Amino acid sequence: MAIKGEKRRLGFFGESKAAGYLKRHGYTILERNFRCPFGEVDIIAEKGDVTAFIEVKTRSNDNYGQPNEAVGRDRQARYKNCVRYYFSGREIDCTVRFDIIEVTKEGVNHIENAFY
Repeated sequence: MAIKGEKRRLGFFGESKAAGYLKRHGYTILERNFRCPFGEVDIIAEKGDVTAFIEVKTRSNDNYGQPNEAVGRDRQARYKNCVRYYFSGREIDCTVRFDIIEVTKEGVNHIENAFY
């Protein structure tokens, strides 16, 4: 089991890989590590009329299952509340999407519309 500092480094590494992947695929990064009273969104990115709220899951092995399996209903609910907070007081003129990016030894896997 990784200690806290190692987990933090692994998470930062994964988020950096995910941001690079998104940029290479035509996304504009609007926010990284957006914090609000409901939690944190790893990456908020935009492509065309879509604003994607992205949870990045990084794994060094598959001992605990697939990375996306760690995004349960509680985390999904927090993300939805973060979106409401992010857009509060703003006019919304986009499609909102919830994505997960898995970063593993094998590479980057972008799951669009991972949950609703």
